[in-house]
This record gives sequence, C-alpha cells and structure tokens, in this order.
Amino acid sequence: MNHRLFLFDLDDTLLDFRASERRSFARTIEALGLDGAVRNPDALFADYQNINLVLWKAFELGTVSKDFLKVERFRKAFAAHGIACDPHAASALYLEALADTVVLIDGAAQLCQTLAAIGEVGIVTNGVQQIQSRRIASSGLAPHIAFVATSEACGFAKPDVRFFEYATRMASRFNHAETVIVGDRLDADILGANRFGIDSCWFNPDGAPNTSQAVPSCEAARLQDVIPALRALITA
Repeated sequence: MNHRLFLFDLDDTLLDFRASERRSFARTIEALGLDGAVRNPDALFADYQNINLVLWKAFELGTVSKDFLKVERFRKAFAAHGIACDPHAASALYLEALADTVVLIDGAAQLCQTLAAIGEVGIVTNGVQQIQSRRIASSGLAPHIAFVATSEACGFAKPDVRFFEYATRMASRFNHAETVIVGDRLDADILGANRFGIDSCWFNPDGAPNTSQAVPSCEAARLQDVIPALRALITA
C-alpha cells in the first residue's frame, strides 16, 4: 500500500449516522413533550430528513450557514405538521442527544487501528465540531485518530478544495500521492478528492450506481474491503 495519510468521512462511513439520527430525533420529540401529540412520528421524521438533506446541500454550496441549518430544519418540519414548538430548543436537544447515540459501522475500529499503524488517520467532516468531537470520543475511535478537520472550524465544506487544503495542513506529513479519502458521499468526499488531486475510496454498502461526475479510485461495500481495495490500486 502506497498511502500513508488516510482521511475518513465520519457519518455513514465510520459511524452509522442513520441509526443515531433516528434515536436522537426520537429523544428530542420525547424531551419536548411531543411524543403523545405527534399524530404520525414516522412521517414527521421522514419530512425532517428530507428537509435536512436539502439544507445540507445548500450549506455545502455555501448558500446557508451551519447555524441557520441547525434550526431551520426543525422549524420547517414542525411547520409542515402544524406543531407549535421552539425550533431553537429542538435543535439544542437534538445535538445533545446526537453526541450520546453513537453507533459504529461494522469494522470501523479495526480498520482505523490497522491504518493508524501504517500511517496517519484523520477525520474530515462537514458536521458540527463540538458534537463530532464528542461522538468520536464516545465511539472509542479517538486513540487511532491523529486529527479532526471540520467545516465549521475551516469555514469551507467538502467538496471545496479549501477544506482539503485545511485538513491536510493538520497532518504531520502530506503529499498528494500518499493520501486517500474514504467516504460514502460521491458529491462531497469523492468529488472533493477529484478536485484536490488525491485518491478516493467510495464506501458504498448499498451498491448504489454512480450516476455523478465524481470518479472514485476504488470502491468498497464493507469497511473490511477498504484495505484490499487500496492495495489493488498499486497493480491497477
């Protein structure tokens, strides 16, 4: 393996964000005293997810701020269901719950431990810095992580090249040929790698087709497949 700097997306790559998101949302609704008042909790959660996805894409394009996103997703979801509740309070409760509902994707700990012995492992995430730091600590991955780069601290989000420049400055050693990012997002992780000129491994557990302009260097359906996929790049 030629790589010595391994950049990992966090959510839905190392941590099962979908599982954490559902648990955190349910805790938030309960803490707000809405669990008995919401007629269709599944529909509310589904609408929240759709609204959240649109807002995150807008954030990555630089058209909305992170602080706006965190509150607006609840405001819109509540409004769509006629719920009179403070979206600021919901946002605060949700972020607090998110830090305590960490679920590791199978193979994450072993992969990070193995790669940390080969080189340096860094986290590159568009998530909220304080929350992501707490989630990493709760996950047990922290001993294997050399640094955490967040869009909140950087001021730019993946796939912006400026985010990758910021992240790689945190590494003890960097050159393009020895760096790879592993992530599930074609439009953020893989496209960002393409623009920055580094290798990428698309984590694609669902076997989704690639209909985007992003071109991964390799692909893995399981985290256990990442190292073999990276090794295969040498002979490709």
